[in-house]
Amino acid sequence: MTEEEKKKVKEETATEPVPEPKEEKAPEEPPKAETPKEEPAKPAKEEKKAEVTAPPEEASKEKPADTEKPEEKKEPAPKETPEKPPEKPEKAPADVEKKDAPKEAVPEKMAEKLREEAKKPDKKEEKPKGPKQMTGIPPDMLLLFGKYDVSEVVVSDAGLAKYINLDPISVPHSGAKHANRPFAKGKVHIVERLVNNMMRTETNTGKKTKTYKIVMKAFEIVNSKTKKNPIQVFIDAIQNTTPREEVTRLRYGGVSVPKAVDTSSARRLDIAIRNICKGAVSATHKNTKPVELCLANEIMLAAKGDMNSFAVAKKEEVERIAGSAR
Repeated sequence: MTEEEKKKVKEETATEPVPEPKEEKAPEEPPKAETPKEEPAKPAKEEKKAEVTAPPEEASKEKPADTEKPEEKKEPAPKETPEKPPEKPEKAPADVEKKDAPKEAVPEKMAEKLREEAKKPDKKEEKPKGPKQMTGIPPDMLLLFGKYDVSEVVVSDAGLAKYINLDPISVPHSGAKHANRPFAKGKVHIVERLVNNMMRTETNTGKKTKTYKIVMKAFEIVNSKTKKNPIQVFIDAIQNTTPREEVTRLRYGGVSVPKAVDTSSARRLDIAIRNICKGAVSATHKNTKPVELCLANEIMLAAKGDMNSFAVAKKEEVERIAGSAR
């Protein structure tokens, strides 16, 4: 072989081993690509720690370096990092202001509440304690016997006002729900008490419907003759026939001595209604007048304070005897 051929052979052999290291280097490159995948995870944690201590300017410089390498795979990491550092300095002054603000406003609110509570009892006292109203029916429509308004009636005697029931009602009949109870008579309507007292006779005992019609007709007669509310006329008659003093007997040794005593308001009202009914019933004896007319006359005479009224005459007699026994 000539020298030229030897050189060609050497050149060919020199060229042949060149591709072999290239093929070996090709598989070595992918592990290099794998290493950067593991590396960005570690600096991400280190950068978060650095961001807490480092100012926002340094964090902004470091972020673009991270975003350039894992742009496609790790996008959420750079989004979270810019939000966290600015939030901390902004919240700190806001929290301080909020904490300081309520401390100044609390005493003012408490003072306002105390003022409102102080005003509430005054409002409750101003509200008048009126009669209980039935649900669904306005009090204006509750007329006694369907004709007379009870809300217009005025009781001038303060002692009797507590025991005279003037609740709005259309039919004065409670069905004896207050019977056999102490001091429950004050809850019964005043007109119903008149009806019950009119039943204390030989002819009307136990006849509630009959006495109810008698009282209703008597009120119609009073209304036609006086042109006033018959309930108001009846209340005036009660006030003029209630005795304020009575006589009782005290025993000293073996001797009984009469003594004048004051009469309670509940007893005064009972005596007045009883005397009015007794006067109306006694006027019917040996007389052709009906009971309703006699009751209407007794109520009208008692309202005027006339001595021709049985109830007024009885009151004056009791007070005269009590005056002599003082």
